[in-house]
Amino acid sequence: MSSLFATLHHALLLIIMLMLSSEMLMLKQPFTLESAKKIIRYDAIYGMAAGLILVIGGLRVMYFEKGAYYYMHSAPFFAKMTLFILVGLISIYPTMTFLKWNKLIKQGILPAVTEAQTRALRLIIHVELTLLGLMILCAVLMAKGIGYIGN
Repeated sequence: MSSLFATLHHALLLIIMLMLSSEMLMLKQPFTLESAKKIIRYDAIYGMAAGLILVIGGLRVMYFEKGAYYYMHSAPFFAKMTLFILVGLISIYPTMTFLKWNKLIKQGILPAVTEAQTRALRLIIHVELTLLGLMILCAVLMAKGIGYIGN
């Protein structure tokens, strides 16, 4: 069961990174109703994957792997959780922007998006992807016992 949850956890991280990368690429292309719909769809998948990764990660900490005691004494674990929260907070702006688009798109209206908004959204997504990469580093350190603060 532990291997199944580990695989799901890693697959969800890959899905998150893929959806963010896809959003970023779509924001570089000409903006159309179809591309806006795809970006909204990718962001919804990203959100669902983020929620699932939190649940599965919580189950792994509490019931699988090394146990909650180990993780509660791991500096990389706390760094990883801090990065996860930071990514979540940073993702609020793009998600709120895409949700505003959704209302117009349902009416068949292409949202007015400036070049500055597109650049800002792409920058935020770049930052999110970078922080997710740092989370992977934290996971490796955590798995190797580096930064363990305990007896």
